Amino acid sequence: MKKTLVIAIAVIVIVVLAISLYASLESNSAGSGSALTYGYTIVNTYPHDTSSFTEGLAYSDGFLYESSGSGNGAASTLRQVDLTTGKVVQEYTLPAQYFGEGIAVVNNTIIQLTWQSNIGFIYDKNTFALLGNFTYPTQGWGLTYDGKELIMSDGSYNLYFLNATTYQRIGEVQVHDGNTNISMINSLDYINGDVYANVWMTDKIAIINPQNGQVKAWINLTGLPASSASLTNINAVLNGIAYDQQNNRLFVTGKDWQSLYQIKLKPENS
Repeated sequence: MKKTLVIAIAVIVIVVLAISLYASLESNSAGSGSALTYGYTIVNTYPHDTSSFTEGLAYSDGFLYESSGSGNGAASTLRQVDLTTGKVVQEYTLPAQYFGEGIAVVNNTIIQLTWQSNIGFIYDKNTFALLGNFTYPTQGWGLTYDGKELIMSDGSYNLYFLNATTYQRIGEVQVHDGNTNISMINSLDYINGDVYANVWMTDKIAIINPQNGQVKAWINLTGLPASSASLTNINAVLNGIAYDQQNNRLFVTGKDWQSLYQIKLKPENS
């Protein structure tokens, strides 16, 4: 009788813990605050290289710039890509020990992070010549530039601010929606005063106030047509945000996806 009771209590405890863990994961992906939620409409669809494991994306002067991570035996790269055709105009291949991550265009340079090597690279934007490097203490995930400072993510719920000349950390904020910290912050882009951030392994983009880390809104991209690779590769997830400031165009794609999408946001609630 006592043994049966102990087993019953153990089962109940396991179930409660499982429910709590599930609730925690759901809370992290969706947030617990009252942020606005956007849906989307597809404005244009462009080809995307299915061998590009997209880690960073930026738009500048009529071209996409893309950082790909290593995968399927391929090395990481930095690419300049023609938007309309998806063709690679220029490419730099990283040494095999480096896994390419987020990128940011800073004036006439491109800054690229690496995942676990604690090193970032500085390239000439026009020639892709390697100009230098710098170090940082965490993993490197996403990167963007707000016109004054670099903003970096490392997979935690923190955003870090780096001096755009010395690359030293000068500040940080915790990303949160209400009372819930939002972790797994990945690819970033700075758009009209806000940081847009992919949340890894979800179909959501967080729109973040960089001053205090508050999530102002969510973009729900559920149903966005992904590459057929995502059917067999669980890592072929949504990742990559770029914005054409001059023409007010927002682009998104994913790792190994066959398409890059220009989307327009539409409110789902108020």
